[in-house]
Amino acid sequence: MTKLRLGPVIEDKSVKLTVELPGALLRELADYGRVHARLHGLSDPLPPERLIPPMIERFIAGDREFGKLRRRT
Repeated sequence: MTKLRLGPVIEDKSVKLTVELPGALLRELADYGRVHARLHGLSDPLPPERLIPPMIERFIAGDREFGKLRRRT
């Protein structure tokens, strides 16, 4: 089975943030949500606003240079 970079999404206390996304990116997120739901056995895909936070967390966690610079300060 193919693995997506994003695993199961865990509920957490959230903070409201407003962002503007290009239409093409929103469509990509919707497509990603459908694939993610299918691979994780969800009946409905998660909406983009639920996918974006764990994607950003994963991006930051995987940025080695950021981690090195962060530890220096």
